[in-house]
Amino acid sequence: MREVTALPWTVKEEEHLWIPISDGTRLAARIWRPVSSDDEPVPAVLEYIPYRKRDLTAVRDSIHHPYMAGHGYACVRVDIRGTGESEGVLTDEYLEQEHRDAEEVLAWLADQPWCDGRTGMMGISWGGFNSLQVAARRPPSLRAIVIASFTDDRYADDMHYMGGCLLSDNLAEASTMFAYTTCPPDPALVGERWRDMWKERMEGSGLWLQNWLGHQRRDDYWRRASVCEDYQAVECPVFAVCGWADGYSNAVFRLMQHLDVPRKGLIGPWSHKYPHLGQPGPAIGFLQEVVRWWDRWLKDEDNDVMDDPMLRTWMQDSVPPSTSYEERPGRWVGEPSWPSPHVRRDSLPLAPHRITRPEEEVPEEELTIQSPLSVGQFAGKWCSYSAPPDLPYDQREEDGGSLVFDTGVLTERCEILGGPVAELDVTATEPVATIAARLSDVAPDGRATRVTYGLLNLTHRDGDDAPEPLEPGRRYRVRIQLNGVAQAFPPGHRIRLSLSSSYWPLAFPPPRPAQLTVHTGDSRLILPVRPVAESDEVSMRPFDEPEGAPPMRTVQVQPGDQQWRVSRDLVGYESALEVVKDGGVQRFDAIDLEVGRRVEQRYSWVADDFTSARGEVVSTMRFHRGDWDARAVTRTVLTCTQEEFHVHAQLDGYENDRRIHSQNWNLSIPRDHL
Repeated sequence: MREVTALPWTVKEEEHLWIPISDGTRLAARIWRPVSSDDEPVPAVLEYIPYRKRDLTAVRDSIHHPYMAGHGYACVRVDIRGTGESEGVLTDEYLEQEHRDAEEVLAWLADQPWCDGRTGMMGISWGGFNSLQVAARRPPSLRAIVIASFTDDRYADDMHYMGGCLLSDNLAEASTMFAYTTCPPDPALVGERWRDMWKERMEGSGLWLQNWLGHQRRDDYWRRASVCEDYQAVECPVFAVCGWADGYSNAVFRLMQHLDVPRKGLIGPWSHKYPHLGQPGPAIGFLQEVVRWWDRWLKDEDNDVMDDPMLRTWMQDSVPPSTSYEERPGRWVGEPSWPSPHVRRDSLPLAPHRITRPEEEVPEEELTIQSPLSVGQFAGKWCSYSAPPDLPYDQREEDGGSLVFDTGVLTERCEILGGPVAELDVTATEPVATIAARLSDVAPDGRATRVTYGLLNLTHRDGDDAPEPLEPGRRYRVRIQLNGVAQAFPPGHRIRLSLSSSYWPLAFPPPRPAQLTVHTGDSRLILPVRPVAESDEVSMRPFDEPEGAPPMRTVQVQPGDQQWRVSRDLVGYESALEVVKDGGVQRFDAIDLEVGRRVEQRYSWVADDFTSARGEVVSTMRFHRGDWDARAVTRTVLTCTQEEFHVHAQLDGYENDRRIHSQNWNLSIPRDHL
């Protein structure tokens, strides 16, 4: 990324100020704005997240907010109630209180003398979610939003559940928020109240996993704040972004299809990062695109931001399997609308171990699979965060426990854009059963790179709101939606569909092993094929090189540690996936603060005992300045029987190595067709 120091507007920063809320709570804010806005008001842009503006997101914030401020905007970074230095307690994600607070913040911004009354919202992940959710509430000053790594469907397309299956990221991210919501505020900003505020958080923020695991089907808990329930509620322009290596690769397609406002979609090769910091590369000049977007919709400039195709995506070329990539080769392609007139749906019948041509008639045969619990250990994370390497590895070992269908060797390049679908006639031996479907690019030497995948809890075959048990032996017609992707398969390669009856530890296994039978004849793979267009690159304006303001300087006091280890014990038959994400200790010289973060995750199982599946996450967050030393340690363990999930959690708060708070949870939650 090119660091830009000479910007059109001179910027001043207010490192901390309070925004008052009508119930008496104060939210902590950081503001960058043009010096000239004292006399010439400008539009305001809000980023509103719970990840601590003073330290944990400070470096990232320092790249894009001053950059946008230097192009004529007041950029405001606010910590959600109960996080960072903001007062109160945060007890769950996307609550009504969070959205009301956001509306009050926007109104406060619009009323400031340095703001011209027009506002925008932007954010990645949580900030992308709530920008879209607040837009659906139509606050009067909000004119446009920019959202990245988000979803419009909190149940079916988030870190909690996929196809009615429980994702392990439900545990991992609940544990993340368990750690973040029990961190102390900084005494340098809140004074001696810090200890009381910290204790209030530790005592009151609760165990979010209990909420998320307590709603295993689509109900009103998940419908609330899911914009897919009413797309027409969004009335402002939307710039929506995601990446193929991210967990959120589907919502951009849906917004382009269903919104009825000016909108643009952008999908690159990236993981869970803003595109100007995009990994895998290539990163792009995203902030230049954002400024052009704000100029059009917040300043009414008649620029060409809407002249580009509605949807631009990175068509990925074939690569060998790897858990990380510096760059993904490919090219940008553009679509005028979505669904695209350029994409056709090829329906390819499944024959025994073969994906056939559309016109081929396939006799009916029965193919069975009962996968070992080891299928899934090379699946990577549901959402790639790029550290440690967390993308899926070579799928050949996974395919050994799967039912595999291959095309013939391709004689010409085949490109797909969108979400493939597996339509299957299937029977199962258990009332609760799972199918995982994986699409892979198979090279001539046999190496298999996973391209996309999808999950289906078969009790959710007719919808996520009213699951029904299977009748063992009865034949069902089911549809498995795979995640959206843009992928090219070169000549000499094959396309592979792999089906397994478990996919642990990416998703929790069903209560008991089930044997699945797939009936050929009317089972098929539907591919969204996009014919290769030579005019793609010449018909679109190229992206600029990535740039941003110089990042805040920090010092790495202690090195970090990143691990991703798969192990198997052939005596006791225990297997495990162990992940360590340790940021070491980082020093913020400007505020004389040292911050340490370490997360350890362990997912284990014994042989093919489905009730032995166990997940554990331990997080340590430490803040140190002079004689102030505060540390929060959280631990969450999820186990199961055939009938219940069991949760054990611990929270300990330490001041100068003296434990000042300790709390334990032991919960049993019934399995609901899961």
